[in-house]
Amino acid sequence: MNVGIIGSGGREHAICSKIKESARISKIYCIPGNAGTSKIASNVEIKIEDFKSIKNFCLENKIELLIVGPEQPLVNGIVDYFIDTKIKVFGPNKIASQLEGSKIFTKKICSKYKIPTSNFKIFENINDTKVFLSSAKFPLVIKSDGLAAGKGVYICKDIKEGITAANEIFGGKFGIAENLLVEDFLEGEEMSYFVICDGENYQFIGTAQDHKRVGEGDKGKNTGGMGCYSPSRLFNQELADKINSEIINPALNAIKDLGTTYRGFLYVGLMIKDNNPYLVEFNVRMGDPECQTILPLLENDLIEIFVNCCLGKLKNKIRLNDKKSICIVLCSKGYPDEYKKNIPILGLNNISLKQNEYIFHAGTKLEDNNILASGGRVLNFVSISENFKNSREDIIKLINKLNWKNGFFRKDIGYKIIDV
Repeated sequence: MNVGIIGSGGREHAICSKIKESARISKIYCIPGNAGTSKIASNVEIKIEDFKSIKNFCLENKIELLIVGPEQPLVNGIVDYFIDTKIKVFGPNKIASQLEGSKIFTKKICSKYKIPTSNFKIFENINDTKVFLSSAKFPLVIKSDGLAAGKGVYICKDIKEGITAANEIFGGKFGIAENLLVEDFLEGEEMSYFVICDGENYQFIGTAQDHKRVGEGDKGKNTGGMGCYSPSRLFNQELADKINSEIINPALNAIKDLGTTYRGFLYVGLMIKDNNPYLVEFNVRMGDPECQTILPLLENDLIEIFVNCCLGKLKNKIRLNDKKSICIVLCSKGYPDEYKKNIPILGLNNISLKQNEYIFHAGTKLEDNNILASGGRVLNFVSISENFKNSREDIIKLINKLNWKNGFFRKDIGYKIIDV
């Protein structure tokens, strides 16, 4: 089977590595891929928003399955664009992808279907927002409605921070904003919970704890993710049953009530308090870097899962081994603000990995056989062992051995479960 993967991050490299294990694979094309995927697949220089060129390429190269990694093509309707072909596209359609594409869409579903989440208000202009903030109780969370690469969320301690957030959102920092969302701040601890859906049924495919803040101790600006561990320390069966019955089932029913079905990964971002789940957000794809920690734990053939999901036949139980997995992201200095691009990463090919150690590329590209850093999050170092402490120590040794002077990383990933 010829398979295409859309995306260029660590998530897509991890997917590419996992499906490469399948006996069903003939050839993998990564659109556009990165320096890491170029070693195990063929990279194709097509922009991910160019649906016409992607479709033509898939038809010409007899691609049978197209896996969509990032959220933007899904929200823009790439699944619908392929509806007139026989190509299976893994991911939800445009209607279902609104669960991530519009935070207000999701909040309205939460209200209608009684999904536990924070109280919220929707504002359509800056003046009404400022009036509300002038008498509001802080802290509050202010969010842009649409996609913002994980950076359109502001946790505001006071009115000054609230007005700054509102000004930036309505000022177009994340694109044209017709409205914004103001939510009560939820107390608790975050957990990411993942399922995979085939339109009728779904199966659990892991939990993780992401570390979004750039600085150690979860301080500083929000990022796309500085690292994570899996499984989450909060996970237990009683909690899982609540997540399924109170959040996932109602949300999937809501999509059915809109006249369609949900197929693909569903990322459920949660706040957990007293073993009760509250929805923070839905994402319509696998998380990044959560994907990099979970997929190496997967014991099933990932291609079989994807194909059966597209066919509505996801019946075989998904199996994850019970080891501990940690990912630490090596970033370009300056991230998440300004950083230099096209900086060589020397010595990467000289790093020898033990079994259960992985390096997944994210912001890299290959130029004249040299690996260059082309993004803010550059490399994902993953280690799997019997305990999180050993995994973290092994990763830090690998990063220190690489000794890339233009990068930095958080040394405390997993601190809530390791350093207690």
